[in-house]
Amino acid sequence: MAGDNGLIALEVVGVRVELPSNQPIVLLKEQEGSRYLPIWIGANEATAIATAMEGVNPPRPLTHDLMRSVIDAVGALAVRVAITEMRDNVFYADLSLDVSGEEVHVSSRPSDAIALAVRTGTPVFASPDVLDESGVHFEEENEEEEVARFREFLEDVTVEDFLGGESGEEGEEQTE
Repeated sequence: MAGDNGLIALEVVGVRVELPSNQPIVLLKEQEGSRYLPIWIGANEATAIATAMEGVNPPRPLTHDLMRSVIDAVGALAVRVAITEMRDNVFYADLSLDVSGEEVHVSSRPSDAIALAVRTGTPVFASPDVLDESGVHFEEENEEEEVARFREFLEDVTVEDFLGGESGEEGEEQTE
């Protein structure tokens, strides 16, 4: 189903580590469809997303908590995260803020924008082109089983599972 500006609404399913590469991914799913969008991300961003989804409040704010606090302090509101394109196997996103009634767009790595979104309840979208190019269909008979296995993994995963190196890319790399 198309949302704002023809974008497709997504839900954040969770974060996992892909084997054998031990590379973290964030998994998104169409709210009104059957496609999933896996995005390979850095370990720090994976930790930030996973801890926010688990409701863990760190003793001191992490970078994305600070970003949320700054947005709140200046009276702005995060209104939308849009994964806008994939170029050279790198995803790009746009964070839309309402600043005094004016919509401001900030270029962002998808993982940083998603980490903020899970903290603020901001909806996440993708362009139809991104889902057409990178979306994955699970076979219907296996979809529920795959989601159940993924959710089981999320129950057992800890923040320490995501500690390690970071890619340092401007965007997020899509590797297959």
